[in-house]
Amino acid sequence: MPETPSLTDRPALERYRDRALRMVEPALFLQHEAAAEVQERLTEVNRTFTAPAVISPFPEVWRPALPGAVHVPDTEVLALEQGAHDLVVHGLSLHWANDPVGQLVQCRRALRPDGLFIGVLFGGRTLQELRAALAEAEVRATGGLSPRVAPMGEIRDLGALLQRAGFALPVADSAARTVTYASPFHLMADLRAMGEANALSHRRKTPPPRRLFTDMAAIYADRYGTPDGRIPATFETIFLTGWAPDDSQPKPLRPGSAVARLADALRADEIALPDRAGPARD
Repeated sequence: MPETPSLTDRPALERYRDRALRMVEPALFLQHEAAAEVQERLTEVNRTFTAPAVISPFPEVWRPALPGAVHVPDTEVLALEQGAHDLVVHGLSLHWANDPVGQLVQCRRALRPDGLFIGVLFGGRTLQELRAALAEAEVRATGGLSPRVAPMGEIRDLGALLQRAGFALPVADSAARTVTYASPFHLMADLRAMGEANALSHRRKTPPPRRLFTDMAAIYADRYGTPDGRIPATFETIFLTGWAPDDSQPKPLRPGSAVARLADALRADEIALPDRAGPARD
């Protein structure tokens, strides 16, 4: 049986993350924002977590948000002990997973019954302006396209992954923010400082045409530039929340088991409508 091709070149991704950490000023502001948002969401959960774990390539960012948590590297096989945690947070790295469902399953297995999972990752609107400008410039320069920005999931699809992984009470929500830069080249420098450079397995390994990025910058500024001469970049952050199944959790009622009528709840009269058979309408 043929092996499924990998989306991510993991050795390259690790090099890019290490390079970001070696920089004098790594651009980890989105990591910090994600950690702060998770911390705020946990304050709204009426529970004290005593055995949390965090999966992240940047543990120093997440330590202040979750004191005492076990920090696990973002690898394909996670160093998580089965049933050891009451909270698992996957911290803004799941979008690079070659097997996202497998990552979620590993997280669920690491949870105790009724333990909480929170996953944070970039969503499909992330870098939508850069994607469009790069695609147009590359078609002009080469007549084709190559993978330059990682594909990222849409919120509906990502929410369905929670169910596939066996989580109860799954919820997915998103928030988008716009960051402005002096030019597309400043944006790409920030992506390198985030450890989010192009680590796709099938990225083009040969040098691009000289005009590619100058054309991209011109298209980007012309199509998306702001009145003050800057360019916007969208970052969509998706939050996935699910619980390890437990008998104490609320269960949906079986069809036909309702004990009250909807009309009574709405304080309305219930009217029986006659059957109307007729031709179908387009």
